[in-house]
Amino acid sequence: MKKVRLGIIGIGNMGSEHCRLILSGKCPEVILTAVADRREERRAWAKQNLPDTVRIFAEGSDLIRSGVCEAVLTAVPHYQHEEISILAMENGLDVLCEKPAAVRASQAKRMLEAAERTGRTLTFMFNQRTNCLYRALRELLQSGRLGPIKRVSWIITDWYRTQRYYDSGSWRATWAGEGGGVLLNQCPHQLDLLIWLCGMPNAVTARCYEGKWHHIEVEDDVTACLEFPDGATGVFIASTGDLPGTNRLEIDCESGKAVCENGEVRVWELEENEREVCFSSDDPWYRTTAKEYTLETDGENPQHVGVINAFAAHLLRGEPLVAEAGDGLRAIELSNAIHLSGWTGERLAIPVSGERFDRELDRRIASSRTVKTGDITYETSHQGTGSRL
Repeated sequence: MKKVRLGIIGIGNMGSEHCRLILSGKCPEVILTAVADRREERRAWAKQNLPDTVRIFAEGSDLIRSGVCEAVLTAVPHYQHEEISILAMENGLDVLCEKPAAVRASQAKRMLEAAERTGRTLTFMFNQRTNCLYRALRELLQSGRLGPIKRVSWIITDWYRTQRYYDSGSWRATWAGEGGGVLLNQCPHQLDLLIWLCGMPNAVTARCYEGKWHHIEVEDDVTACLEFPDGATGVFIASTGDLPGTNRLEIDCESGKAVCENGEVRVWELEENEREVCFSSDDPWYRTTAKEYTLETDGENPQHVGVINAFAAHLLRGEPLVAEAGDGLRAIELSNAIHLSGWTGERLAIPVSGERFDRELDRRIASSRTVKTGDITYETSHQGTGSRL
């Protein structure tokens, strides 16, 4: 059976887990042929735990140019996504990149341009799209049974982190090391799902509180008010400072609503469209009984395995990817817009000016603490306060 020869660049927490998934046989159309990591201890782990047939490199660029693989999975720090992905595509390799696509939309755009220029496949690890709850919810929304969306509210605050977590690495929660906080580390999947389920917002007004609950320099508490082209509105709330926290997604539509919480999707279907009732009913205090039920799913939730297998099936037979390259760009455009609105206090159209966002982020990087790790080095001219996923 034909298999995709895959190299993994970055074998930290996620990269090493991808290695284990592939070697366990859960990705039958993929063969792991190489790994790369700048940290000596991770290469030592690879030598001890991976088959002798897997070549080990210190630099991702050497792996890319080695000729031992035809595709790469990049699991490196955020700021390296652009460089590694473009280098791989320019050397004839297809790319599956961990989330987020990049720190800046301008970087993600260059990645998409490289994919178009080289004709290579570029996709992103949006594994939450494989969750049966979100797949069933999307199918329901697209069926039209609930009618057009009026409002969406997502409170996603069950990512509690202690100060010890942030102090565990000098690069964590710094503008220079990661480019953001809860928005860039914990939220990329939810921002992608929000767009996948409800469409892309076209404006945002946000508040991003930096170091509100922790001694860090990036945001750990976010509230964003979203506007959609068809008039729908939304609220997105995220924090790493709430205990026990909440994960509740509610989507209100003209003919009912759906609530995703506690591992299920509850649905309320109206017999009539609320917009028609509003202007036709003679009852000022109109009430009705909705059909209430739990949305059925197929129970499948393959997560990272699902994304990797879809990537292989696409390369071998042209089958659909879990996420297209443009999906990665849209998610980071929304993230950038929330950040910039939070920094400026302005209501902003989406996408925001890439030049303006980059300029504002660069100002924060300039005052960020110096970051030095085995993965990557950022030298900054000033020492700031503060201390990722």
